[in-house]
This record gives sequence, structure tokens and C-alpha cells, in this order.
Amino acid sequence: MEKVTVYIDGLNFYYGLKRAKAYDADWQKCYWIDFVKLFQLFLGNNQVLQKVIYFTTPPNSIQKSNRQRLLLNANRLINGTRFEIVKGKFLEKTITCPQCNATYKIPEEKHTDVNISIRMMRDCARNLTDTLILVSADNDLATPLKLIKSDYPDKKLKLYFPPANFSNNMNNLMLSLKEKHAVILEKNKPKFLKSIMPDTVTVNGISYTIPPKWKI
Repeated sequence: MEKVTVYIDGLNFYYGLKRAKAYDADWQKCYWIDFVKLFQLFLGNNQVLQKVIYFTTPPNSIQKSNRQRLLLNANRLINGTRFEIVKGKFLEKTITCPQCNATYKIPEEKHTDVNISIRMMRDCARNLTDTLILVSADNDLATPLKLIKSDYPDKKLKLYFPPANFSNNMNNLMLSLKEKHAVILEKNKPKFLKSIMPDTVTVNGISYTIPPKWKI
């Protein structure tokens, strides 16, 4: 069997869903998604999903952080070791206004691109996977894809664009690497709808419930 691993750029994925929700309210239902179930729906008969790895940074907002925690804990509860979370962090970045020279600080996500890159390379080096599915439209992840194709030519690479996300550069990169066009997840809404978790997920007496703000 062909071993498949999915690497999700969490913020790219989540904010893609938010943008898609702005013109199609159904996408809000997909905030409460079972990631393992979703990506299993894309596999062929000769493939097995080894793991879904979700790379993210906890939001600074307590309310947003709590909603994210519920989603990730529910996924870990029902999927066990097949769902893994890798966390980065936000650091303050000082910005200077070009008009008035005033300075102010904004949060900037750090480590996610590096974490994804290192993990994909490590999994190839340890032969833990045969096919790598990257879920992101971030151009900064072009370099690790090139390196993997150069150093591990037998590994298959796939690129999935989160809803409301697209990158011509990344799509063209896949073609230049002799891989297929990127998968447009927005065109696969039925698979998302099939993968929505129950409002309350319970396993062995432990429960997590969808945040009220996410319910339609």
C-alpha cells in the first residue's frame, strides 16, 4: 500500500474557509471538520492515510484560541495518533508608517513554514511516507517541494489549495516538477460536507462541542 501523509498550513486553511464563507454560508459548517475523514475521501484504493499533520499558531485572542483548541482537541480525540498538531507562535513586528513615521506593533506568525518544510524533509529521509500532500497556497513553500523532488525523486508530491486560495506560482511549480495540477479544494465541497463532525464529539467519556459562534 502507498503511504500518504497530509501537511496542512493551518492558518492558510482556516482563513481560506473564512473568505469562502463570505460568499457561501455553507462553508461555515466546515469549520468543525474531521480532517482525517476529509482527506481519506481523496485517496485511491491502493493508498492508506498515515497521518494528517496540522501546523498552526494559537491566536492571541482568548476566544479565537479556545475555538481552535476545541477543533483540534476534537480531531485528536477521534483520530488518535493519525492526527498531529505542530505549533508555531506569534511574535511582535514593529511597523513604521511611511506617511507619519509613527510606529506600531502587529503580530506576525513565525515557524510554520519552517516547521512544515523540516517535517516533510524528515518524513522523506525516514521513509515514513510515499506521497506528500501539502495543503497550502503559500509561495514560501516552493523551496522544500523542489528539494524533495530533487533529493527523493521517487516520492510523489501533491498540492491542495484551501478554499478561496490559489497561487499561479505554486501551480506552475507542480507542473515544472512533473506533478499534476494542484487540487482546488473549493471544488470539492461535497467531501467537506461529508466530513463535518457531530456538534458534540465523545470518546471514552471525553467530549468536545462545537463553539456556538461556528454554528449556523
